[in-house]
Amino acid sequence: MTNGADRTLPRLVRDTMPLVLDVAIEIAKSNGVCIRPIEVRRQDVLTGKIEPFDLPCGTTQEAKCPPCAKRNQQLRKAQCREGWHLDHEPTADPAAATDEQRWLVEFRADVQAKRDQAEEDVEDWDAAIVAIDAEINVAGMRGNLLGRRQIAKRTRSTRRRQDAPDLPKRTRRPTTLGRAFTSPQGQVYRPSMFVTLTLPSYGKIRQGVPADPSSYDYRRAARDALHFSKLVDRFVQNLRRVAGYDVQYFASVEPQKRLAPHLHMAIRGTLPRAEMKQIAAATYHQVWWPPADEVKYDRENLPVWSDEDGYLDPATGEILPTWDQALDDLEEPQHVVRFGEQADVQGVLAGSPAANKALGYLTKYLTKSLGDPLDHDDEGDQARRDHVTRMVDALRYEPCSPTCPNWLRYGVQPKDAKRGMTPGHCRGKAHRPEHLGYAGRRVLVSRKWSNKTLREHKQDRRAWALELLGLDDPAANDRHRYIWCPVSGSDPTRTTRAEQLLRGIARRQQFRASLLALEARATGEPPPTLSAMKGEVAA
Repeated sequence: MTNGADRTLPRLVRDTMPLVLDVAIEIAKSNGVCIRPIEVRRQDVLTGKIEPFDLPCGTTQEAKCPPCAKRNQQLRKAQCREGWHLDHEPTADPAAATDEQRWLVEFRADVQAKRDQAEEDVEDWDAAIVAIDAEINVAGMRGNLLGRRQIAKRTRSTRRRQDAPDLPKRTRRPTTLGRAFTSPQGQVYRPSMFVTLTLPSYGKIRQGVPADPSSYDYRRAARDALHFSKLVDRFVQNLRRVAGYDVQYFASVEPQKRLAPHLHMAIRGTLPRAEMKQIAAATYHQVWWPPADEVKYDRENLPVWSDEDGYLDPATGEILPTWDQALDDLEEPQHVVRFGEQADVQGVLAGSPAANKALGYLTKYLTKSLGDPLDHDDEGDQARRDHVTRMVDALRYEPCSPTCPNWLRYGVQPKDAKRGMTPGHCRGKAHRPEHLGYAGRRVLVSRKWSNKTLREHKQDRRAWALELLGLDDPAANDRHRYIWCPVSGSDPTRTTRAEQLLRGIARRQQFRASLLALEARATGEPPPTLSAMKGEVAA
């Protein structure tokens, strides 16, 4: 929208003027304010006052919101640094039950007893039990009263493959700490490890693209990427068997230039390098899925749906094998995933330059998506764009899970098949170009790493800021005091995005001014002026 003064300017001048919203977004970025805030309203049940609040979007991708991505990256850095070189055993004792949690369980027992004695209105009692169970599940307790359902599992032989070397094994010790070494001067060192593992070669690579695309094994590359997360799980299992203690780790998955995922892992404790490479060489994951090499149904000849029997052959009307039937007929795995020969193992000491460098490697690309290299292709880099296209095409029809519609292309009904499934149109995460076949988590953290969840690390940062400013957190003292209500996008009273950004910028500048005032008070210097703060923000 333009004002009267703008209308008097030539059209060419007006077209080159910056947009107000774009300027607000840039200022928000420079101040560390979320550029995609989520508006909610907070009502104080004691006073009845209603206040608008802007919650950060919380994305981890820099392309969507740089301030939130940077904030999450810093949290991951703190989490990695805090747990890497622990010299004491982390405690993981569960917290004591609150009065509300105890009352819910006791009330549940009383209702169950009355239900067992009831001779009528049993359905009403069952509905009440379901409602109480729902409240128990959100009351901050792990698990549930009903336990896990006993589901019959398909078992396979656990004998190691003949083409995989055997692994050494140590007596397991109940600890998460590695060996400690004492120097002649009496100083105690507790080294850790930084490990990098990659997938094998699929063909000769030159500057990130295949030297000969016709001989490059795109099918194997796609399948390895799809099952890479399972291979990492196997590596951790083997590592704990060999190490003899409860190994704790912090790992991140990143894309290589050739578009294959690879792993950076920080490990507490140390093992010989030769032994670590032996573990990587002996680690594999067998994919016990039906064969997916021979195409039986193409686009013009797809199976047809029957409400009674599922998918049928379009020519003969025969019922396609179900997922369980296809698994019953398997005699060998569809695919075996292994690491490549390159395994980099480094010893790291706490506080050393090598530790800081490794920490940077672990968190460097957490704000990028696996497909970010696709967005930075040069205009003349046709070979790389073609490599990306071939990789995406190889992933399009590769089954990503038992429920993937692509199984119809190979003559098998997907697990839990339903009407409307079409090969090549799976909505699974692995098929999206920005994920390049890897559908697992980007950050892998063991439970006893820092003895804190990411949410607890956030609470620590919040508590530090409130304590520094000398403020109380009323929400922590009485969590029932406020009622939070989301604001619908169709709400006519919804705050515009520009106003949200301005509100966030103002609050961030007030917070920064308070911190600078505290620092000035501690050093005995006069508090900074508004112009000085603007200069600090610009810097």
